[in-house]
Order: sequence, then C-alpha cells, then structure tokens
Amino acid sequence: MTVESTAARKTTRRGSGTKRAASASASTTKKTSTRAEAETAEPELVQLLTPEGERVQHPDYDIDLSAEELRGLYRDMVLTRRFDAEATSLQRQGELGLWASLLGQEAAQIGSGRALRDDDYVFPTYREHGVAWVRGVDPTNLLGMFRGVNHGGWDPNSNNFHLYTIVIGSQTLHATGYAMGIAKDGADSAVIAYFGDGASSQGDVNEAFTFSAVYNAPVVFFCQNNQWAISEPTEKQTRVPLYQRARGFGFPGVRVDGNDVLACLAVTRSALERARRGEGPTLVEAFTYRMGAHTTSDDPTKYRRDEEREAWEAKDPILRLKAYLEREGHADAAFFESLEAESEALGRRVREGVRSMPDPEDLAIFDHVYADGHALVDEERAQFAAYQASFADGEVK
Repeated sequence: MTVESTAARKTTRRGSGTKRAASASASTTKKTSTRAEAETAEPELVQLLTPEGERVQHPDYDIDLSAEELRGLYRDMVLTRRFDAEATSLQRQGELGLWASLLGQEAAQIGSGRALRDDDYVFPTYREHGVAWVRGVDPTNLLGMFRGVNHGGWDPNSNNFHLYTIVIGSQTLHATGYAMGIAKDGADSAVIAYFGDGASSQGDVNEAFTFSAVYNAPVVFFCQNNQWAISEPTEKQTRVPLYQRARGFGFPGVRVDGNDVLACLAVTRSALERARRGEGPTLVEAFTYRMGAHTTSDDPTKYRRDEEREAWEAKDPILRLKAYLEREGHADAAFFESLEAESEALGRRVREGVRSMPDPEDLAIFDHVYADGHALVDEERAQFAAYQASFADGEVK
C-alpha cells in the first residue's frame, strides 16, 4: 500500500466533509482577498487633476479656469503653507502655546474657500488657516489666540468668517442655525461648516445634519477627512465612507479628492449653488491627509507608519498643481521666483508681528462676556481689579 493510495482512500471516505471544508476555505480566502482589495484600492472620488498633474474630466463636476486663476490658486496654497510652517516654528520657539498645522490640506481649504461668495458665511474649526486666508483674515490675527493675547482678533462680520471653534463639532450646529436664519430672511447666500473625520462622530454634527435636512437649510458641511482623528484612524470612526452618511439624513453627499484644488473648487461651488437654489444641505467629504501632527503637542510617529506619509507626500496638492502649470505653460520661472520672495516676506511679517504683539490689559477678559452690562460680571471685575491692585510695586498690601 502506497502513501498516495492511503491518502486517496481517506479522501474517498471523507469526501463530503472535505468538499465542505474546501468550500469554506475558499469562501474565507475570497472574503480575505476582498477585504484586502478594498483596503488597498483607491476610493471613488471626484478628481480633475491627477497626482501627476494631468488634467482629467468629470461628467458631473468640471471647471474652466484661466491661467491667472490657476496661478492664484497656486499662490494661495504656497502662501498658506508658508504661514503655517512659520506658525509651527514660532510654537517650537515658545512664542505660541499651541498650533494646529494644516500641512497637506491646502487644496481642500483653498479650493472650497475660493468657491465662496463674499456674502456667504463660514464656520471654521481651529485648522482652517487656508480658508481664513482667502476670506481676508490677517494671518497674525489667527496667531493671537494661540499666543493667548486675544480670543480671535478679528471681527467675524467683517469677513463673514466666524471665530475659530475649539469645541469639536459644535460649529456645525451654529452653521445650521445661521443657515436657517438666512432662509427665513429670504437671502440667497449660503453657509459652509468645516469639520474633521473625528468630529463626524460627535452628537452635535449628527444633530446639525438632522436639523439642516428637516428645515432644508442652505448649508454645506465640508468634512476634511485627513485619515486620523488625533490617533484614531477613520475605520474606527465609521463602517461606511463618510459622505454616505448624508443619505441617512435625507440629503446628498459627495467625496472629492481633497488634494485636488480644482476638484474641491468645483464640487464646493456646485454644493453652494444647490444650497442657494433652496435645495438644502450637502455633505462634501474631502479625502485628504494630515501630513503633520494633530497639533504641536502630538507625536504622530507613535501611531502612524512612515510609509503611509510617504505615499501621501506623492499626492502633494501644491506639487501637482505646479506640475500642471509648468506642463501647460501657465507659469514661468519668474512667477515661481516672485512667489518665493513673497512667501519669505510673509514669513518675516508674521514672525515680527507675533513677537511684537502687546499683552492684553488685565481687565480686558471681562469686556466681551455679554453684549450689555451684567451685574455679576461687574462685581467680578471689581474683585479682580482689587486683587491686582494688591500687588502694586510687587508687594502684597
């Protein structure tokens, strides 16, 4: 009796069981393969500019920009990144208490920001430095809050750009309420609310989705999915792509290449126009990547692989637009050299502006608690003034 024939006899006796086992094994292998393919496959998203800087078309979203407009988008992204890098350096030098970098998210912010009209209103988080730039907010004003000398430093109504919101997700409710007010006033402007993939799990965001859908509010929810809610990856936030959540609330969602400034501009513009027509909210998921730390107090090397960052660096939003500009002859060496000089000048202005910021008056903290006077605040101001006065000449009286 040979070994082969013994094996054959055993197979014959247990044929049905073996078939079942083989079938189960094949099924498991297929599921594992499917999951692996899903994890490695590129997500379906709206894209008009490939990572290599090649222009492509989309049947639903397209845009025709002049060479001057394209150079303007590139300039916005470069200067925003330069300002952001300067702010990070200032924090490392002890000039700021904290900083939340937008490195890698320039296209999502500049593209969506440039889609806005002057009368539209923006509700940011604490990382929308690019949107602040296109809305005309002086970069040094952004840094005042992170230096601890003011609570924002700009008038929200001057630029229709609300103060930065530190509480995660709460600004989506503010945006929804503001949009409902716009609709009741009969205005044709729109509202945009920015938040991240982590904030999408907050109750406030889901409540905002419900109210905006029920009241058909003219608001665009712009989610910058930068893959990491601090140290938690997106797959621990949701089992479906974020943009698909909108369907459950009764309004459309779309996923856009967040590193493609042209696509972000086209998709956001379409969503804003839809809101202005009275067709209600839209959820835009900008699929991008936070190339830096969550904030300067974070160390992403503790939870992210270097290979992941390197893969996303190849999709850099600034480099892809530069490649397109050069390929199409829309920008020459003189343009890039001039922009480099402007970038350095901005860095110097921001650095000098932060270091020369005056400390606020001791009692200024009480000035804007309420729009009108308040007896309790007046009492607290008097008590604090008396306490400060007790330290006259450096000695307690």
